[in-house]
Amino acid sequence: MELETLALTRFRNYSGAEAAFHPDCNVLTGANAQGKTNLLEAIVCLSGVKPPRVRADRDMIQFDAESASVSARIRARGRAYAVEIRLSRDGRRRITVNGVHIRTPAELRERFHTVLFRPEDLLLIRDAPATRRHFLDTALSQLRPRYAAALAYYQAALARKSRILRDAAEHPGLLRVLPDFSAQMVRYGAVLVRYRAYYVQRLNEYAARHHAACSGGKEQLFVSYQTVSAVSDPSAPEAVIREQLQRHMEAHERAERAAKQCLSGAHRDDLSITLDGRDARAWASQGQTRTAALSLKLAEREILRNASGEYPVLLLDDVLSELDPARQSYVLREIEGGQRFLTCCEDDRLSDMPPGQVYRVRNGCLSPESRQNGL
Repeated sequence: MELETLALTRFRNYSGAEAAFHPDCNVLTGANAQGKTNLLEAIVCLSGVKPPRVRADRDMIQFDAESASVSARIRARGRAYAVEIRLSRDGRRRITVNGVHIRTPAELRERFHTVLFRPEDLLLIRDAPATRRHFLDTALSQLRPRYAAALAYYQAALARKSRILRDAAEHPGLLRVLPDFSAQMVRYGAVLVRYRAYYVQRLNEYAARHHAACSGGKEQLFVSYQTVSAVSDPSAPEAVIREQLQRHMEAHERAERAAKQCLSGAHRDDLSITLDGRDARAWASQGQTRTAALSLKLAEREILRNASGEYPVLLLDDVLSELDPARQSYVLREIEGGQRFLTCCEDDRLSDMPPGQVYRVRNGCLSPESRQNGL
């Protein structure tokens, strides 16, 4: 998969910018707060995924503007697509592919995949369970449209049920519809659980291999999926999982009303990550947790490639500066193949980058350098 051209209008700090990109490695260099991360977020939008720092579309629109646009020419599976995303402050989003309006971002996910790796992702192992669920949800939403749809329905039902539990003391009549939203959470939660279980099996396989290679074969990484205790086999048929989720939710009904929050469901899932049989969150050193996080992100890229037959576009946002030389070398070696975008602040790092094109980013302006790095 390849991003050939990109044009931004009133997107973040880009009043107007256009660029054509190298099919292999593109290095974005410049001081902090100039727009390097903003450009990567625009690329993430093209894959139908919400960037991590974004809560609503208005966050991506310039402060004094009412709308913004991201236009691109992408190539995937031997076909070229002209994509335009128009954002507005009122929340209405319009997406066209080759001039034809599409209804949801899910249709972008079927065409174009990205993997974003940020310094914050190095905290993936030690961070809260919500961070690891977001990692799973982002990866699976690009792989399986049915998962993305089920996730949206589940989150909507969870929000409604949470509101009812919170407000039921003042408005007890709300409790009449509580079972409806519980049923929706069970129905769509079973879809999430089953997809997550199969994905984590693949994730464990690839991440373990990357971790062993990066650690010189000294450590064994193991990743497993944790869901509610009533689910005995998360890869069982959906009907079985639904029944078990329902039983677990009914057992927690009284506790949920007392706590005024949802205590049962797939929104509490997590990943268990061990190194040589020990809990990585509690026992691993900083270097070990960073190697494990690297392994998970590289595994995500590999799974997407095997599923689609093409490498996703890889976006490395100043990650190398957070790694020691050995891990830097491993990452640069393992990301060969496919189109890559890397950001850095220091020009002296350019000699370490793979061959490709360098772009200077200054205050929302993007310009290619006359020289090519690595050549």
